[in-house]
Amino acid sequence: MALFDGILGNASQVDLAAVRKEYGQILILDEKIERAYKLVRDMFIFTDKRLILVDKQGMTGKKTEYHSVPYKSISHYSVETAGHLDLDAELCLYISSSTIPIKKTFNKNVNIYEVQSVLSQYILK
Repeated sequence: MALFDGILGNASQVDLAAVRKEYGQILILDEKIERAYKLVRDMFIFTDKRLILVDKQGMTGKKTEYHSVPYKSISHYSVETAGHLDLDAELCLYISSSTIPIKKTFNKNVNIYEVQSVLSQYILK
C-alpha cells in the first residue's frame, strides 16, 4: 500500500534513525529531527529549528535539492482532515516570501493532528 500511496502523491511517516543516517550531514550542531515523511523519493523533515524539503531530481535521483524553511518564515498553515470518501489529509504551508503555498498530501495512516501539533510547537513559539 505504501508504494500505491507514493504513486498517488501521499506521504507516509518514516523511521527517524534512517533519516538521521541519510540526512545528518545537512543538520546543524544540536539540531534534532522531530518527524519525517516520505513521498516516493522526496522527503520533508521537521526539525526543532526548521522544515527541510528534500527534492530528489532526475531519473536516478542522484541530484538532490534541499529547501530549508525556518519556522519563522511560515506565516500560516492549513490542515484538511480526511473524510469518508476522501481518505487523504492535506497540509498547506504559506511562506512569507511567496503567495503560492507548499502543499503536501498525507495518507490515512499519518496522524495529521500530530503533524499540526509539531508545526504549532515551533511556529507559535
